[in-house]
Amino acid sequence: MYDIIIVGAGPAGLTAAIYGRRAGKKVLVLEKDTFGGQITFSPKLENYPGFEAISGNELAQRMLEQALALGAEIDMDTVVEVHDGFIKEVIGENSTYLGKTVIIAAGSKHRRLGLDREEEFIGNGISFCAVCDGAFYAGQHVALIGGGNTALQEAILLSETCSHVTVVQNLPFLTGEAKLVQALEGRKNVSYLFSTVVTAYEGSSELEQIRLQNTQTGEEQILPVDGLFLAVGTEPENQPYRAVTDQNDYGYIIADENCRTGRDGIFVAGDCRTKAYRQVATAIADGATAALNACRFLDQ
Repeated sequence: MYDIIIVGAGPAGLTAAIYGRRAGKKVLVLEKDTFGGQITFSPKLENYPGFEAISGNELAQRMLEQALALGAEIDMDTVVEVHDGFIKEVIGENSTYLGKTVIIAAGSKHRRLGLDREEEFIGNGISFCAVCDGAFYAGQHVALIGGGNTALQEAILLSETCSHVTVVQNLPFLTGEAKLVQALEGRKNVSYLFSTVVTAYEGSSELEQIRLQNTQTGEEQILPVDGLFLAVGTEPENQPYRAVTDQNDYGYIIADENCRTGRDGIFVAGDCRTKAYRQVATAIADGATAALNACRFLDQ
């Protein structure tokens, strides 16, 4: 029996674990995939307080080590369902876990374009992480889909090793921070296709080219590429919690700034909840808030 079961070991979940253990609660963290969540895909964080620059991997590792040092239990399992009640049942693929409170910090996953053969080409020409896979395309031509902060960070990193990077953006402009846009300016091996979308992936066993269409003129073209990086945002992974939470049309769990859901003893933190901003700093704030409120609930 745990006082707090936390689903997800990203910044929000690990922060919740740290706060829960410091309050003397018995804490279990369940993670199905990667400790650290989405930040592990960021080669450099420059807006996290206390560090002029730090990699997402290093920051995640430090959080994990701190939670473990405080005595949090961490297990690898995929949660498929949560049952509400005086005692909560968290149903995983490997086991069932009992807790007095639950903090859902499930985060989000990389958004796909939803085109034919997309899943087939993931790992065979389609990637999501430049820091993970960029080295495989050194000296080659890659396409980068997206125009936000993550996309621009990926483009900067890829431009340092790839022969050419073509940024494909569905809008007429880039939406990332001005600092990142400026960092890309003047890089002769980076070009842009604005108001353009990918309509098809083509290749035999690996991705060889993509079909593109200009959304303003309707003009179509084929772009041969050695690889493609998708950076078109993320989507929440909240399907297992539909029975115990209210969710908006986009699948985010509806909660107030106190990270409370509509169920007693069930809280939500991080990118999987409704909120204005999704940053590492806001995820950590959520983790602390959710844990403090879970402790208050337990101590009533």
